[in-house]
Amino acid sequence: MDSHHWRAVITAAQSGDRQALDELVAGWLPLVYNIVGRALNGHADVDDVVQETMLRAVDNLGSLRDPDSFRSWLVAIAMRQIRDRARRRTPERLEEAAASDFAELTVLRLQLEGQRREVAEAVRWLDDEDRQLLSLWWLEVAGELTRRELAAAVGITRQHAAVRVQRMKERLETSRGIVRALDGACPDLRELTGRWDGRPDSVWRKRLARHIRGCGYCGDPRETVVPAERLLVGIALVPLPVGFTLSLAFGGKTAVAAGSAGWSAKLLGALTKPAVAMTAGATIVAGGAYVVTQPPHAPPPRAAVTPTATATSEPPPSATPTPSPTPTPSPSAKRKADLYGTVVDAVDRAPDPDARPAALPRRPESGVTSTGGPKAVMQHRGDSVTLSGRGYVLVRWQISPHARPGGVVMPTWTGLKGKLFHVASGGSRRMDDPLPGAPNGYVTGMGGPDIGYAVLPPGTQQMWQNEYFYVDGTVTLTQNERGCDYGIAVFPSDWAAVDKDVNTGPAQGAIRYGLVRDTGTDSAPVPQYVTRATPADPATVPQRSRV
Repeated sequence: MDSHHWRAVITAAQSGDRQALDELVAGWLPLVYNIVGRALNGHADVDDVVQETMLRAVDNLGSLRDPDSFRSWLVAIAMRQIRDRARRRTPERLEEAAASDFAELTVLRLQLEGQRREVAEAVRWLDDEDRQLLSLWWLEVAGELTRRELAAAVGITRQHAAVRVQRMKERLETSRGIVRALDGACPDLRELTGRWDGRPDSVWRKRLARHIRGCGYCGDPRETVVPAERLLVGIALVPLPVGFTLSLAFGGKTAVAAGSAGWSAKLLGALTKPAVAMTAGATIVAGGAYVVTQPPHAPPPRAAVTPTATATSEPPPSATPTPSPTPTPSPSAKRKADLYGTVVDAVDRAPDPDARPAALPRRPESGVTSTGGPKAVMQHRGDSVTLSGRGYVLVRWQISPHARPGGVVMPTWTGLKGKLFHVASGGSRRMDDPLPGAPNGYVTGMGGPDIGYAVLPPGTQQMWQNEYFYVDGTVTLTQNERGCDYGIAVFPSDWAAVDKDVNTGPAQGAIRYGLVRDTGTDSAPVPQYVTRATPADPATVPQRSRV
């Protein structure tokens, strides 16, 4: 919308027009969420800071003299709340884990790849002050803020802002180099990071930067490094997550009291419903609960897709589904034994890009703990993580044939106690999907003629960018890299995140919707490479799973 429209909306809201106030809050909430989320990198306090910013803006809207300065005024309020939150932090709060890694949210929701992904992930390595400044500069180069507004929000002159931004960009480039190096296969770097707990901080940033400066392998980017500002031009705001809510307490006011104080029902809804809900039906009910409903003209959900062999290639003998190893003295006993252990050991066909996934069954969740923490990054052969509990897990793939092409030795699940299901595939693309505009018919994950290809074992299902599993017990996942270079990151997740991912499709600019594999019962598929045994070499686990 143009500035004339917003000026009219702000003026009307200041005059008591509730509809204009509703529009103002709903329209600017995503901008505040992006600033706060990136400045705090998804910390658990993000919701509180966003809420306090919006409430202060509404409470003080009458004091705004020039409607044209609303955006810079709102951003300045957000930055003050961010700094106030930093001053209030106790040592205990400093140790809190992030509610959600905003760098990863940026990559997933905006479908960033290559060097754009690298910039987003480099944010983790910045100190708080740099990250706060970057949260504004990112929006400046994306066309959402001006340099004048950036300077006003920080409370400095434009000349001083230029100096601060330049210094922040230098540290951002250093951090990008660290992300590239950690994605590589340098044996010296692997030895250096043997004692690292995986949490980015200033001490390890300096250590890794010092290694990179003296390392011929890590210091060679192997491709032209595009300046960050060129990568971020025109990039969209990260949409609010489905389920993102702001408390209806309003600084101690109940919803009823807030309504009697002049808050309209639509405004209460605007403060509690995510902006992305506009793509689906939504209803705000008493108490502020958010309910997503099917749009009136939405197509009916597809039945769950069962992976099938491709019509053009016959699976090898080893790809034949394996019956349960448990003896079955009668047909009824066999049917019961087969309820768990269904393995689809065959190449599965990708669904049509416009085909919506089936509904994702909701399984019980009590939480999954990981020996790798909230994000375990496994870049080298032998890296492993043990998962325990009951809930969902995301395994995110990054294949690097440009570093080393060849056959992929798949990761394996070992020592299974309990049950493990392969419930969904997401990330809006399979790893063999064509990359739009790429030369020579490159595919996004599997390589191309100029750099070589990543090749899967015969009969192996093609992985998607994001693969989701459900754990009910304990299991260990091991990275078995030997041929083609690859890395996987493992995140404990939840049903809402999986459901959101698989339903992000072409309408959001991605390649395809996700794939729901879960039947909601023990007949759901299990991973191809899983065993209850604990072999000395996990890479020897056969493709036909043993559960």
